[in-house]
Amino acid sequence: MYITCLDLEGVLVPEIWIAFAEATGIPELKKTTRDEPDYDKLMKYRINILKEHGLGLKEIQDVIETIDPMPGAREFLDELRAVGQVIIISDTFTQFAAPLMKKLGWPTIFCNSLVVSESGEVVDFKMRVENSKLTTVKALQSIGYDTIASGDSYNDLAMIRASKAGFLFKSTDKIKADNPDIPAFESYDGLLKAIKGAMD
Repeated sequence: MYITCLDLEGVLVPEIWIAFAEATGIPELKKTTRDEPDYDKLMKYRINILKEHGLGLKEIQDVIETIDPMPGAREFLDELRAVGQVIIISDTFTQFAAPLMKKLGWPTIFCNSLVVSESGEVVDFKMRVENSKLTTVKALQSIGYDTIASGDSYNDLAMIRASKAGFLFKSTDKIKADNPDIPAFESYDGLLKAIKGAMD
C-alpha cells in the first residue's frame, strides 16, 4: 500500500509569502524554507515584520484569494489520486490553505495553525507536531503504508529521505547540488512517471 506525500508551496501552488511580499512591496517577506532551514526562526522573523508594518491575517488571506495553483498542478494531482492515496503535508497554516485546497479539488492536507488575536494580528503559530513532515511519514509507515514523497525545500528533505522513494520538484540549484542522490524533476509529467514507477 502506497501513500504519496507532497509538499504544497513550490510544488502545487506558488509560495504564499513571496506572493504576499510582492503584493505589499516588503521584500524581506520573500524569504522561504528554500532560504532558511530553521522554520521556527523563519516564522518568528515573518511575524515581527507583519507587526512592524501593521499587517494581519486578513491582508494575507486577501492575497491568497488571488493565487492560483501552478499550471498543470490540478491535473497532476487528479491523475495521482486516481492511482493511489495522496496527502499534502505542508508547513503552511489552516487559515491559509482553504482557498487553495478548493482550487485543487479539496485534497487532504495536514498543516499547522496560526494564533491570531481578536484584532486579526498574527501573534504566534502552533505546529501540529515537531518535524511535522518526517513525523507524519513515519506515522504512516507505522500503520502499514510505504510512502513516496516529493518537495522543493530544506524542510522536505527528511520526509523524502525517510520514504521508499523520494523526489525533488522544482527545487533550487543549491539543494539539488547538496543532494545529488535524490532524483530531481522540473515537470509534472516527469514527477508523475517517477511516482508511478516507484509503485511498481
